[in-house]
Amino acid sequence: MRAAVYETFGGPVTVRNVPDPEPARDGVIVKVRASGLCRSDWHAWSGHDPDVRLPHVPGHEFAGIVCEAGADVSNWKTGDRVTMPPMGVCGVCASCARGNHHLCDDQFQPGFRRWGSHAEYVSVDRADFNLVHVPESLSFEVAAGLGCRFSTSFRAIGMRANVQPGDWVAVHGAGGIGLAAIMIADALGANAIAVDITEEKLALARSAGASATLNARSESDIAGAIRELTSGGAHVSVDALGSTLTCRNSINCLRKQGRHVQIGLMLEDDYHAAIPMGAVVRNELEIVGSYCMPPHLYPKLIRMIEQNRLQPERTIARRIPLDKVSQFLPRMSAFRDSGITIVDRFHEPDE
Repeated sequence: MRAAVYETFGGPVTVRNVPDPEPARDGVIVKVRASGLCRSDWHAWSGHDPDVRLPHVPGHEFAGIVCEAGADVSNWKTGDRVTMPPMGVCGVCASCARGNHHLCDDQFQPGFRRWGSHAEYVSVDRADFNLVHVPESLSFEVAAGLGCRFSTSFRAIGMRANVQPGDWVAVHGAGGIGLAAIMIADALGANAIAVDITEEKLALARSAGASATLNARSESDIAGAIRELTSGGAHVSVDALGSTLTCRNSINCLRKQGRHVQIGLMLEDDYHAAIPMGAVVRNELEIVGSYCMPPHLYPKLIRMIEQNRLQPERTIARRIPLDKVSQFLPRMSAFRDSGITIVDRFHEPDE
């Protein structure tokens, strides 16, 4: 099969032929029809994830068709349209038994702990626990974009933050996670404020449903500006990027008894970030982490899309062939591209 491969962290990404995957007895092989290019892929390529082993095929947001199933798979057959969350689960540990599959004690992750979906095929073990049905009403491109960004934001905004109609929701970072959070907050009747450093991304945030936008390059006091705009502070604030600065701004912009939700990964120098704990105590703030979404919650998200309450296709900015991964993955360090990038062509350009 053709796959995008890198052999050194931060090194060249090349598309070449590699061996086709084989299904485990409890697993399937999915013919990939669409694969999202996510900043988490960039973190893995940069060497920020200790689980990645070289050479490596990135990609963890995908949708496609089951083309082969192992002997022990009960719920899926050849031809089924499927996607999966950005992590694979065991289905039997204590976390999985409580319905918290996303916190599984024995995870595997295509694109991180094993080869991923920037390829013609990807393998999924424990398929009965991990795959999600994609109805005909959803395109493969939309289904792939649900993987990390939309599903994570859906659980963070609707469940972990418990956003209510009329709430002010500040979203720091208008990348894929941020745009999804804005659209979901708007669908729930909240007022979203988008914060970013580029006008192009802020314009896209407005089209996704943001009631107001703030440019962090021109606004010296983001937290103060949000408190003024909301007459006291946001009810909920989300760090959708993952940096010490955005985390602090998110906490400091809250009103009393507000809730900060950390979605963006805090890595490298930001891993042990100092936060304004004094404000947390004085104002009775809540700090909530949110990590992905278990497979059994996907039908609720898909229903909102089918009801046209969410339109994730509006966040897809570009569709590229597999050969362009080598161009778009390294440039994610500069935050140059707005919206979501989807790989939707996996064969040679002339095929």
